[in-house]
Amino acid sequence: MAAFSGILLASFTTPMHIDTNPVSMLWLLPLVASIAVVYKATKVYKIVAFPFLRESAVLFWSILVFVVVVALFLYGLGWVVTDLLPNVLSGSAF
Repeated sequence: MAAFSGILLASFTTPMHIDTNPVSMLWLLPLVASIAVVYKATKVYKIVAFPFLRESAVLFWSILVFVVVVALFLYGLGWVVTDLLPNVLSGSAF
């Protein structure tokens, strides 16, 4: 029993390795789905299946679109700072 609990605790202290490729962004989908469902569950008075699923789906897609827009903005900002800005600043003003 002690070995099992030791392995269980060790699994929570060792972080899971997630690559930085675009496919690893699929781990975002279950996280966003759980956030949307839990948030909607705390906001409604009575859970009725169809309206609850519809509102959760709308919130899911809203969060996902927001994350994609912010990621594209940050990617563009990183491109400007690392590629465009050094070329502009390295040129002579005269």
